Parts: sequence; structure tokens; C-alpha cells
Amino acid sequence: MATFTSSLPDDLLEDLSKMAKELKMPKNKILEKALKIYLEQLDKAAYLKSYRKMANDPDILALAEEGMADYFKQLEDLEAE
Repeated sequence: MATFTSSLPDDLLEDLSKMAKELKMPKNKILEKALKIYLEQLDKAAYLKSYRKMANDPDILALAEEGMADYFKQLEDLEAE
């Protein structure tokens, strides 16, 4: 595991210390979990942005509609059996 050194505002470090005592957990573990959650949220936001961008792309829309037609046909075929 790599070591990372950083500075934090005093009030934030104080809140972190209080929470670490409350949770009986090392500060670095709290920071690790918080950073992991934050990075996951950034990934989700990037995916959302790309989906929104694709929603306005006529080629992507046509491809999706074509795929839905195929899926609907498969469902109809299953019902016919």
C-alpha cells in the first residue's frame, strides 16, 4: 500500500478526529472509505453525462429503437409457443 500525505483545514481534521473516536476507526480508514464513495459518485456522474449526451444522438436512438423492436419480437415469439 502506498503512502499519501496531504493537508486538511483544521476544522475538517478536527471533525475527522471526532468521528474516528466515535466510530473507533483509524482516520485513514475513514478517509479511504469516503474517497472511494466520492470516486464512485464521480464515475456515476460521468456515466449519467454520457447517457444524456447519447439521448440526443440520432444514431444511438435509432440503434436503441432497432434493438427494442428485436426484443419485442422475441417476446411475441415466446408468447406464441
